[in-house]
Amino acid sequence: MFMTFLHVALGGAIGAMLRFGTGLALLRLSGPGFPVGVLSVNVLGSFLIGVFAVFSTQKGLTHLNPLVMAGLLGGFTTFSAFSLEAFTLYERGQLGSAGLYVVLSIIGSLGALALGVWIARGIWA
Repeated sequence: MFMTFLHVALGGAIGAMLRFGTGLALLRLSGPGFPVGVLSVNVLGSFLIGVFAVFSTQKGLTHLNPLVMAGLLGGFTTFSAFSLEAFTLYERGQLGSAGLYVVLSIIGSLGALALGVWIARGIWA
C-alpha cells in the first residue's frame, strides 16, 4: 500500500508541474483575462482520464491507475476526477445522482471558495 501512495505522490507532482507550466504557457500566448489555461487543462485532463480509464481496463494495466489517474491526471487537474465520477454515475443509469453530483460539486465548491475568501478577509483584513 505504501508503494501505491508513492506512485500517487510521484504522479501528482508531475501533474502539478505540467498544470503550472501549461498555465504559464497559455497565459503568455493569450494574455491575462479569460482563464484559458485552467479551462484547457480541465478539458484536456478530463479527456485524458476518459481515454486512460478505458485503455488501462482493456489492456490489463489497471495497476497503473493510481500513478496515472489519481496522481498524474489528478495533479494535472482535479476536474478530471470529478468528470469521471459524474460520467460513471451517468453510465450506470443514475441520471438523478449524476445531475445532483454535478450541481452540488459546482455550487458547493464555488460556495465554499466564496465562504473561505469571506472568512479569510475578515480575519486578515
